[in-house]
Amino acid sequence: MKTIILEDIPLITLVGPPNSGKTTLFNYLSGQNYKTVNYPGATVEYSISKIQKKFNFNANILDSPGIISLIPNSPDEKVSVDSLYSHPRYGVPDLIIVTVDASQLSRHLLLVRQLIESKFNVIIALTMTDILQRKGFEISSNLLSQKLRCDVVLIDGRSGEGVENLIQIVDKNIESSKLIGKKNPVVLDSNLDIKYLLNSYKEIEEIEKEVISCPKNAGEKINLKRANRQLKVLNEAISGNNQLDQSTLKIDKILLHKFWGLGIFFLMMAVTFTSIFWLAQPVMDLVDSGFGLFSYEVIKILGNTWYGNFIANGIVGGTGAVLVFVPQILILFLILGLLEDTGYLARGAMLIDKPLSKIGLNGRSFVPMFSGFACAIPAILSTRTIPNKRERLLTIFIIPLMSCSARLPVYALLLAFLFPANKAWIAGLVLAGIYILSILSSVTVAGIVNKFKNKIINAEDRSSFILELPAYRVPKFGMVITNSYHSAKMYFRKAGPIILVLSSVIWFLTYFPDYNPKVDTHNLSRDQAIELQSSVRLQHSYASDLGKFIEPVMTPLGMDWRVGVSLISAFAAREVFVSSLAMIFKVTDDKATLQSSMIHEMRKATIEGTGQKLFTPATIAGLIVFFIFALQCVSTLAVSRKETGSWRMPAIQFLMFTSLAYIFTVVTVNGLRILGVP
Repeated sequence: MKTIILEDIPLITLVGPPNSGKTTLFNYLSGQNYKTVNYPGATVEYSISKIQKKFNFNANILDSPGIISLIPNSPDEKVSVDSLYSHPRYGVPDLIIVTVDASQLSRHLLLVRQLIESKFNVIIALTMTDILQRKGFEISSNLLSQKLRCDVVLIDGRSGEGVENLIQIVDKNIESSKLIGKKNPVVLDSNLDIKYLLNSYKEIEEIEKEVISCPKNAGEKINLKRANRQLKVLNEAISGNNQLDQSTLKIDKILLHKFWGLGIFFLMMAVTFTSIFWLAQPVMDLVDSGFGLFSYEVIKILGNTWYGNFIANGIVGGTGAVLVFVPQILILFLILGLLEDTGYLARGAMLIDKPLSKIGLNGRSFVPMFSGFACAIPAILSTRTIPNKRERLLTIFIIPLMSCSARLPVYALLLAFLFPANKAWIAGLVLAGIYILSILSSVTVAGIVNKFKNKIINAEDRSSFILELPAYRVPKFGMVITNSYHSAKMYFRKAGPIILVLSSVIWFLTYFPDYNPKVDTHNLSRDQAIELQSSVRLQHSYASDLGKFIEPVMTPLGMDWRVGVSLISAFAAREVFVSSLAMIFKVTDDKATLQSSMIHEMRKATIEGTGQKLFTPATIAGLIVFFIFALQCVSTLAVSRKETGSWRMPAIQFLMFTSLAYIFTVVTVNGLRILGVP
């Protein structure tokens, strides 16, 4: 592939093990002004940006997935390592900044040694020095620089301390490399023998002993061997001098307890999803009122013409019906960011490793599954970090069952129908139950699929799970808020155009061909006349023709064609279900807010020909169950096909999950009615 260097700007690549502060440093250097893209020919993502102007240094900076060695152990790592030797777009980097956790020096220096041996131009950015200081130790960056023969800089990527010094050293290195020319890196032999590794770790151990000191008790040596007595290590001979973070150990005794740990995990989930309703409600009301007022004013100005109806209902009403739930989505991203920044997500992976092992998975699947709460697409892409093919495919198979943020507007509307606004805490607890049910259903399906793995997922069984737990840290709230904002913005970019297009299509289907029906509107107010015209128009619309074709399928669910059309439209994006209902039930003008207007129309709706209420507690519960199980996102199927290499798994996912959704919805609705629930 032809190498392209944009504007001949130097390329600086950030490299480092997971949880070493690499992405935090990237965010600080880029000022969050970056774009995330896929490597050409791969689904592994990297982020690229120019260093922000305040540093007065013109260079591209690239951040890719964390690696622990130049010998890759998964498809994700292979793409990252290969890109170091020659990035498919930018070529060989002019400089590599490798982030090293000062409190995990013995484990992180192997990557540094390999980069230096490969002839890369390397600068070490030492992070987490505050954790080392809390243990009572300090590190000599000058001595470490002499031992490794490369520049070493102490930094804090969250506060920016030491970053100015790092930029100055980067500038000096870039200028030097221009004089001597860029070196071609040497590819390491992938078949490194155990003797090489043991010698490397022995040398690293000696370096660590020399560069880390204990100023408070100069004569006391740090004894990692004693501290790690309860840990299983690969080779006791390579155990160096270190000391575990005592506060982290004390917290882990509670959070990683085999009983209390899982209890606290589920309690945190309950608090999380209760907060989504409780904290977001005031802002939702404000956004809702804004869209409702906007829609009303459009109708007033343009009148009840086709173009006035299109803008008020198709554009404003359709998009507003979904965007009103933005505060809840933002809070979800915020809480997920806080959990990650504190170091708790890694504990979640460790907690759930044992239960997952019973169904053929391990703790590595936790982060992709948990990411599925935000969006299934990046969650499926993140499975590339799972080295075992069978576990990777099984994780991809069950991720669509995790309740993503696109389902949140649907759940929020349906729960708002069931519970009044002054009892948001009840809706929050039910929402937590929905998410727990999605986890339990995914685990159950994984267990069943694992029993038939040779028929559905045919791949190797050997697997292992080794995880380095980061120390607990107080999150940087400013950075978490900024990251949440960017995550929400990416969600809007992905969902916004789909919602806009689908809302317009649904409006067209519900408005035409009989867009101006002649009905008797004598003795009716203006609003009543508009409502009657809308009802007659809907009965003669294209949407009605389509819906009545599928109505026999909806009857066992206790629903009619209008809900069927909304469910079909949700295949493009789950949240479109809400805007589709808004279109079909002609949620308009004179109501206080869009959401209250929708709920009002839903309460009035009856099944044509029977007069029975369309939306009841039983049918609402059935819809919730349907969305828990149904795979209704075409983008998820496309990514699943790309990651698995064929349409076989996406086809099985679609047929299996849609069938389960339909069967469980029939059972839920009719079961509740038998029990006396209307």
